[in-house]
Amino acid sequence: DMLNIASFVAQRTPNLFSLEMWGGATFDTAMRFLKESPWDRLRELREKIPNICFQMLFRGSNAVGYSNYPDNVVSGFVKHSAESGMDIFRIFDSLNYLPNMQVAMEAVRDQPYAICEAAVCYTGDIDDPKRDKYSLKYYVAKAKELEQMGAHILAIKDMAGLCRPFAAPKLVKALRVCDRLQKSLEAEQADHAETRKTLTSALGETIDALNPSSSLVRQNQAANGDSAE
Repeated sequence: DMLNIASFVAQRTPNLFSLEMWGGATFDTAMRFLKESPWDRLRELREKIPNICFQMLFRGSNAVGYSNYPDNVVSGFVKHSAESGMDIFRIFDSLNYLPNMQVAMEAVRDQPYAICEAAVCYTGDIDDPKRDKYSLKYYVAKAKELEQMGAHILAIKDMAGLCRPFAAPKLVKALRVCDRLQKSLEAEQADHAETRKTLTSALGETIDALNPSSSLVRQNQAANGDSAE
């Protein structure tokens, strides 16, 4: 089905920043349930859509799997992905433990045309002064570290839908201290059971985040795999 509309997407939506290709579950699902090669999928779609960047989610040292892999496996996966048509690697660690992202980020930087998009995972509530463990200073410090580690783009990964509309512009504005990084905001619907609440919140978050000129906004529906930018 995707191949059937791939040429249409390339011709009619050439201004898209990127198309989402892989996350951890999609790579696994293609092999385990669909009996397809994710690599063939990527190469065939790349052939039909040569004019739009392809992007993937990368779980740091977990890559697209469910355990920590040796450094050479992580680096090799990045290299093979880039050679097969992947352009942008959105790298994160769910606990914001940046050393888990280092090998993957370096591997992306080693590829001649790949883009390293490093993500900070949002949690807490920056609007509540009593909840000061994950404050604006915390996120700014993480962003500066990622900048020093070689990120090309900085992403705010709100995978639990916790970033409220009034908090989003404050966060994006604060992170603009990293002048060399392009900013993106990722709002994900993490739980199908909370679809109405999460989508409503994500819409408000998206609109408010655009006020301080967030460069990119991505909204994912994780329950069914949809993604748009």
